[in-house]
Amino acid sequence: MEQDADVIMFIYRDEVYNSNSEFKGIAEIIIGKQRNGPIDTIRLSFEGECSRFSDFPGTNKRH
Repeated sequence: MEQDADVIMFIYRDEVYNSNSEFKGIAEIIIGKQRNGPIDTIRLSFEGECSRFSDFPGTNKRH
């Protein structure tokens, strides 16, 4: 993948792996590779009933 992909992104939701998570309804998009840009983690709101991601309330600053 390293040589073939321009962008590699992962979705992480702590509540999937930790049923007692304090981060329910929060997803992180992890940009693991971006050939022409920075890697980063972006926090989003996740609505499971609709399988919808949306802007995280407040700030969406880089971590």
